[in-house]
Amino acid sequence: MSATRCYALAVSLRERKKQQTRKAIAASAWELFGERGFEAVTIAEIARAADVSEGTVFNYFPAKEDLFYSQMEAFEAELVAAVRAREPGESVLEAFRRVMLERSRGLDSTERSELIARAARTIDASPALRARQREIVDQATRDLGAAIADETGARPDAVEPRVVAHALMGVQQALQGFVWERASTGQRGPALAAAVRAETEKAFARLEHGLADYARKPSS
Repeated sequence: MSATRCYALAVSLRERKKQQTRKAIAASAWELFGERGFEAVTIAEIARAADVSEGTVFNYFPAKEDLFYSQMEAFEAELVAAVRAREPGESVLEAFRRVMLERSRGLDSTERSELIARAARTIDASPALRARQREIVDQATRDLGAAIADETGARPDAVEPRVVAHALMGVQQALQGFVWERASTGQRGPALAAAVRAETEKAFARLEHGLADYARKPSS
C-alpha cells in the first residue's frame, strides 16, 4: 500500500473517531438533559457520562447550549446548503420546501416524536436555550439572505433577499412550533407527520401565491 493511501486511511479513521466522540458526547448530554433539565446538568457530569474529559467536551462544544442545539444547527445549515446547491430551474422556495418535506418523514417514528416533545419541554424551561435558539435562527436567516443576494447579484444592503430569507425561515420556525405543540399534546407517529406535511404544503402555497389577497378585511 502506498504512503499516500496509508495517510488517507489514517485521516479517515481519525475523522470517524471524532464523529463518534462527538455523537457520544451529544447523546450523553441529551440523556441527562431529559432526566434532569438543561439548567441542572453540568459539563463535568456530561463528560463523566460520555467517558471523556471536560476539555474534550469543550473542544467539540464550546458552550453547553451548543450541545443541546447541535442537531438544530446542522439542520439550519442544511437548509442554506440546499438553496446554494439546488438544481438549475429550481427556485429558492422549491428547494427550501423540498428539504422541509423530506425532514417531515422522520416524524413517522414515534420515538422521534417523543424526543421532540421532551426537547420542547426542556427549551420551554430554559431562558438560556430560548436565547440560543434565537441566535441560531438569526444567523441562519442572515446566511440564507447572503446566499440569495450573492446568487442574484443584489447589493449587500438590498432588502429583497432579506425579505425572502425571513419569509422562508419564518415558515420553518412556524412549522417547528407546530410540531412542538402537537408532540407536546400527545400526537405521535404517522398522524403527526401527516399533519406537518399538510401544514408545510399550505404554508409554502401561501408564499407562492403571495399576500395580496390574504385575510382581506370585509367591507362594512
